Amino acid sequence: MQFPYSWLRTQANPDLSADKLEHLLTMAGLEVEEIDTAAPAFSGVVVAEVKSVEKHPDADRLNVTQVDAGTGELVQIVCGAPNVKPGIKVPCSLPGAVLPGNFKIKPTKMRGVPSNGMLCSTNELGLPDDGVDGLHILPEDAPVGTNIREYLDLDDTLFTLKITPNRADCLSVKGIAREVSALTQCAFTPVEIQTASIGSEKKQAVRIDAPADCGRFISRVIENVNAKAATPDWMKQRLERSGIRSISALVDIGNYVMLEIGQPMHVFDADKLSGSLIVRRAQNGETLACLNEKTVTLADNTLVVADEKGALSLAGLMGGEASAVSDETQNIVLEAAWFVPEIIAGKSRQYGFGSDSSFRFERGVDYRLQADAIERATELVLQICGGAAGEMVEAQGKLPEAKQVELRLGRLKTVLGVEIPAEQVEIILQHLGLQPEKTEEGFRVTSPSFRFDIEIEADLIEEIGRVYGYENIPDDYTSGRLKMLALLETKRPRFAVYNEMAARGYREVVSYAFVDEQWEQDFAANTNPIRLQNPLAAQYAVMRSTLIGGLVEVLQNNLNRKQNRVRVFEIARVFSKDSADQFVQNERIGGLWYGSVLPEQWGEKTRNVDFYDMKADVESLLKNKEVSFVKTEHPALHPGRAANIVSDGRVVGFVGELHPKWLQKYDLPQAPLVFEIDMDAVLGREKTRYQSVSKFQPARRDLAFVMPEAVTHDDLLNALKAAANKLVQEISVFDVYRGTGVPEGMKSVAVKIILQDMENTLTDEVIEPLVAKMIKAAAEKDAQLRA
Repeated sequence: MQFPYSWLRTQANPDLSADKLEHLLTMAGLEVEEIDTAAPAFSGVVVAEVKSVEKHPDADRLNVTQVDAGTGELVQIVCGAPNVKPGIKVPCSLPGAVLPGNFKIKPTKMRGVPSNGMLCSTNELGLPDDGVDGLHILPEDAPVGTNIREYLDLDDTLFTLKITPNRADCLSVKGIAREVSALTQCAFTPVEIQTASIGSEKKQAVRIDAPADCGRFISRVIENVNAKAATPDWMKQRLERSGIRSISALVDIGNYVMLEIGQPMHVFDADKLSGSLIVRRAQNGETLACLNEKTVTLADNTLVVADEKGALSLAGLMGGEASAVSDETQNIVLEAAWFVPEIIAGKSRQYGFGSDSSFRFERGVDYRLQADAIERATELVLQICGGAAGEMVEAQGKLPEAKQVELRLGRLKTVLGVEIPAEQVEIILQHLGLQPEKTEEGFRVTSPSFRFDIEIEADLIEEIGRVYGYENIPDDYTSGRLKMLALLETKRPRFAVYNEMAARGYREVVSYAFVDEQWEQDFAANTNPIRLQNPLAAQYAVMRSTLIGGLVEVLQNNLNRKQNRVRVFEIARVFSKDSADQFVQNERIGGLWYGSVLPEQWGEKTRNVDFYDMKADVESLLKNKEVSFVKTEHPALHPGRAANIVSDGRVVGFVGELHPKWLQKYDLPQAPLVFEIDMDAVLGREKTRYQSVSKFQPARRDLAFVMPEAVTHDDLLNALKAAANKLVQEISVFDVYRGTGVPEGMKSVAVKIILQDMENTLTDEVIEPLVAKMIKAAAEKDAQLRA
């Protein structure tokens, strides 16, 4: 929201400089993004009247003018502007003046003719372009010799506020003035609404066919207007300093009322309407040519204003070209409405354009402001464009109900930590327009129509706190004791996971939870993802059910920047549907490793990462758990180079190499390794158990088994473990051999078995029967002891 300080002062005039007001507003929650002056710095420019104009003797495009600049004598200035003529008043920079850009004016000669100054255009003064080719022509009553900065109020301060979505009441000068009045206790004098005298019998019938979407719809006909009338300079100036370009008097009046009191309006050409104005939902496939020269195809989730022939405008968003006013317009219909914010929200993204009106409607407009807006606009139309006004016609739908909220002074003190006198609380509530009533414990407030965001006691406490001033609340230490709850022994601290990943060379990334639908099909085979009703963009249309797409995108971005070794991870939520079609969200950790295992160096040969490198990282993450890896097929992964991660008898994730077909599709020179694991499995850990160290030597047996390629080492180890007893402390594979001496289709797997007793030294009489039992169990899995 942008506005000039001079306009604000017409409704609330605090005794504050612009800098102090900036600080006050920001501390009260209305963040000031920027303050600036209405024009850049320049000096020495005054109002001057052109007395005579003669052609330059040696230049076709130059004129020699005699100018009265209030100095007591005429000043000769050579001017090349095409619109210079006797009798006009223009800005004039005399010798010694300094224009924007530190351009200094000095006496000079132009084609041999002396020139003692310069007549100025808006561009030369750094003002907004007025669309005029040449000098900036001032009103006839501009006093000659007056400093132009003073006359045009160019030292006015422009405020730009960053209004939060819940404060739609501050998207107008009236709303901001109400806030300033509450913050400074200065008088609040909103513009007085004049009731128009009725001079026409013509009325515009209105109807609401969607009462749940539109609470109020008001129209008024004004006949015999002069659509060609010029917008007054004071109105143009306020609009331009609020960031809105002047278009025509009728359009400007609608924009002016919106900025002044906060109610967006629309002006129809009455002679282009057929029958009643109707607020209804659009029909699927219905089209509308908008004022921005775009033709849109409407959906049935869109509210429109229509007549008997069809849609005329996108309700709350933009008018249609067919019913727009023009210079030939003679009769108009003023329209003001209250739309439910939810029906307007998201339509700007849906149709690819927005407006100042939609920005306000989707945040919530005062639902009692519509009649005032019609009256104020009528006053301005009659004043500027003339005409005769008819009666207002109103249709009503469902309007919000005012909520009563209780404020307890004891609760106020507890939350803010400071005692504010009841009298001061009452004054603050009154200045905010909340009309407090005293109760035994404090006050009862009925939320006004312009603040329907006030629903609970905490909302009132926030209002009191920010108006009282957060700076006035002492920053004492808390008097209570804070108890730090111990982390369960079976839970791993989250920071330990981040440290683990960083220690293994990974960098954390953060990606959108909204992803391209194609990613879901490619990396998760998800043909029914959770779709967004109002996506940020087409490529963010669905919610992710896997982290792989975001990690691959990060890899692509790094490869495009010549980073050929990438190790990244992300901890985030993924979203899916369960069997009952309910939404489920789980937290997972995903990792990606691409390129060489180690940075390029002289100490180690360059080797690209493989499945077993990534598997080691996964085992490190789950080091406090019993984990196994089971061959699987996954839509994102290479067949034969993918495994499910199994812990406590359930699949908690997967690990593997990206599928070759995705390398080509996503333009990857070589395959990255990826994993994804449920965070519950990563954060959980077994309870630490302590045991004494045996005083007796362990015994080791190395066994080599020949078995078919189809038998996995997990099959072998599980068979050996099933036949073992408590003496067996460790069983692990330390070598796999294929080649001479091993039949084709077979492999030799060497296993290390560590045995140890806590009470005795193990002898062959104890060890050999146990080893023989384990060998027999392996044989049942087609694993024969190698000769």
